[in-house]
Amino acid sequence: MASEAAPGGARPPEPSASRAGLVQVDGSPHDWFEGRGPRRALIVFVDDATSRLLALGFFGSETTEAYMETLRAHLAAHGRPAAPCSDRYGVFRVNRKGSEDAPTQFTRALGTLDIEPIHASTPQAKGRVERANRTLQDRLVKEMRLRGIDGMEAANAYLPEFAADFNRRFGAAPREAEDAHRPVPRDAEELDLILCEQATRKLSKNLTFQFERRECQLVGEGRGRRLRGAAVTACKGFDGAVAVLLDGRRLAFRVLAEGEAAVAVEDEKGVRDRGDAAKAAQAARPDWKPAPDHPWRRAFKPAAAERAAA
Repeated sequence: MASEAAPGGARPPEPSASRAGLVQVDGSPHDWFEGRGPRRALIVFVDDATSRLLALGFFGSETTEAYMETLRAHLAAHGRPAAPCSDRYGVFRVNRKGSEDAPTQFTRALGTLDIEPIHASTPQAKGRVERANRTLQDRLVKEMRLRGIDGMEAANAYLPEFAADFNRRFGAAPREAEDAHRPVPRDAEELDLILCEQATRKLSKNLTFQFERRECQLVGEGRGRRLRGAAVTACKGFDGAVAVLLDGRRLAFRVLAEGEAAVAVEDEKGVRDRGDAAKAAQAARPDWKPAPDHPWRRAFKPAAAERAAA
């Protein structure tokens, strides 16, 4: 269960004593390319003890995938931190009344890795990353302008160089020499299954289950009487790959039927990006018309035929 940081005063709390004792996490949607490219979100992990940038990544918007992939980069470069501190954005906390203690996909992944999430109740409680965002919106924007960087791929390729220079110039020494980072006790395949979207599904007597608007069925399990009614974990990677697990064992399955994709629900941080993406997609097809067999077009054919006959 995530803990919540106590409200802070006007001044930010004293930095942590050791590296990675607390890592402040935030996203910064901004016009990073000053009109040379679309608005993007920069995901930022900052060490509370030293103000050093630990992981950075540009993404289309602040999504679960964006934070999972930045966490993956942090784990690869440094290991597991003790406790990341974030705000109460929907990636980190379920904000429906009565469900506040339910884990999100991100906090579930942290728990699996024995990392303790903390939710800050005020901006001051995560003042290190708030100040880093303001500094990055000035210095990083200027550096990318000088280098002619106008897209995410080039920007992400430049971030390691920028972070190294930033940390050399602005990083502070911790009060204690200890580094709270721990090794990651998982192999690459296990980590892929942790840093993804998961859902629990109950098997029917025919070993079928519903996932992502698909009806699926296990294969290779014979009659599978022992599995009837069992709860399986469906794991969907951000590349679309799906795996089904039971007690840590992968199960083979096939898709029996596939429905229409669900419309994604966006909060206030994603609405602008979805709107910009919709406008760009529509601008790319200015001559779009419904298909000849679309119900909207069929509905008008009888009336048109009557007018022609008259």
